[in-house]
Amino acid sequence: MVVGQHGKIYSMTNFPIQKKKLKLAMLGMTEGNGHPYSWSIIINGKYNAQALAQCPYAAIIDYISKQPQNTLGIENAEVTHVWTDDPKDAKHVAEVAEIKNIVSDPQDVIGKVDAVLIATDIGSEHVARCKPFIDADVPIFIDKPLCDNLSDLEIFQKWIEGGKNFISSSAMRYCKEYEPYHLSTHELGDLRYVNVTMAKSWEKYGIHALETVYPIVGPGFESIQNIGDKNRNIVHLHHSKGIDINIANIHDMLGGFGLISLMGTKGGIQIKSTDTYYAFKKQLQSYVNYLQTAHKPVPWNETYELMQLVSAGIESREKGGIKITLNKDN
Repeated sequence: MVVGQHGKIYSMTNFPIQKKKLKLAMLGMTEGNGHPYSWSIIINGKYNAQALAQCPYAAIIDYISKQPQNTLGIENAEVTHVWTDDPKDAKHVAEVAEIKNIVSDPQDVIGKVDAVLIATDIGSEHVARCKPFIDADVPIFIDKPLCDNLSDLEIFQKWIEGGKNFISSSAMRYCKEYEPYHLSTHELGDLRYVNVTMAKSWEKYGIHALETVYPIVGPGFESIQNIGDKNRNIVHLHHSKGIDINIANIHDMLGGFGLISLMGTKGGIQIKSTDTYYAFKKQLQSYVNYLQTAHKPVPWNETYELMQLVSAGIESREKGGIKITLNKDN
């Protein structure tokens, strides 16, 4: 079952998957996003070092090559099929992560795998990318953000109500540096102010900042205001617990990626995420656990609220920095 908005319970079809080893398909690749490489290696637990050296993402080469071999791999799961928007990328991903099958159309994996991963981070494309698998009742993991507008969010809401099986999250939720503070900030007193810094675009990386803070403060966001521009998103949010939150999501501010400050009535702390591999592996392990148990690692109501914030952050900016109150009736 899935707990949805306002505690509603939705049933799930053909779930969980009762198989000894899960066959997974890695689907899609967008510019600047190398997840098909890293995710496939993390799941399969092996890679061709010579081919990896030719990976166009230096950060992936760095953090994968630093991992001891015994940390790689997720038990009872294997990426067996791959498809990317550019066929040349699929050939290289398959070589790097030793994936057995390359397909010419993403729908070719239907009936051949147990579940799929949509490894693209353009939220406005995800309804179209997911629909064939939703229609075929194939479970899906969808890269962040799930979507970036309210119209698409309502389509995902209807799919949830129809018992469809998909999840989406940011890896920032799984950062080991943040985990001790997930709804456990008592030593700081009552939180009053949170600051998060993030690089790249709000459309793709705003969810990283939002999902960094969400497990710390919990649900209850009341408003959002973005007074920046497309390259400099300066965002203020207010939380029902009396917490003011600022996010500086600046395109080239790579030095501020994943830095969070928590300030309370009794103390304060600043934390930076540095272990990308740990976060990705725990996120992917949570998807495999979901396939095996039907237990959602992130409740749908949290994903729904986060997507409201992503969408409202864009709307506020495009309307000259107006303050937007979240609609709690949806």
